[in-house]
Amino acid sequence: MSKADYVYGVLAEEIRSARIPGGTALRAAAIARRLGVSVTPVREALRRLEKDRLISYEAHHGATVVDLGDDALEEFYGLRAVVEGLGARLAADRITPEELDWLRELHAAMARDAAGGRLDRLGEQSRHFHLRIADIGGPAFLGQHARAVHDSFPVPATASLWLDPGQVPHQLEAHEGILDALERGDGAAAEQLMIEHVRRAGDHRRDHPPTG
Repeated sequence: MSKADYVYGVLAEEIRSARIPGGTALRAAAIARRLGVSVTPVREALRRLEKDRLISYEAHHGATVVDLGDDALEEFYGLRAVVEGLGARLAADRITPEELDWLRELHAAMARDAAGGRLDRLGEQSRHFHLRIADIGGPAFLGQHARAVHDSFPVPATASLWLDPGQVPHQLEAHEGILDALERGDGAAAEQLMIEHVRRAGDHRRDHPPTG
């Protein structure tokens, strides 16, 4: 891994997890000092982050983490719903018994973590659940596209509906319904359930903006 790759990986993860929130100015010299590298790989990493649309450059301000508003939020979850809904519909025709078993095992692990109060694990597990279905439904293009969409808009931990104890049972029920539709080979139901599930996550994030 090059130094530029290292810097890019650190900054991308910090932005996508919202540890560096939207609107934050990024100073190359300060980043270089913090990460123990020279300014050159930092500048290269910032150019890559700009290409990913995670930061923007403004005159007299330098690099700033993109701060996306409600319109972008609606677009993001709308796009996710379409892409992941299509993935679920296609997966209903393509899923193998082994793939279904893997998803059910993941779902069971999520249920155990929820019962044990380990809610901090559920967001990442849910991401694996969603992207695995997209990969099954569209191994050539759709899975990769779903992953790119996920990575394009940071989800702060404080905005995750999986940290809301009142939401967790409903979300697990939605996953169970999607799995049942996949097992039946009912693409239309799998698609509709996935769309509703993703849009519910968007509604929650809109109503629970990041804090701090």
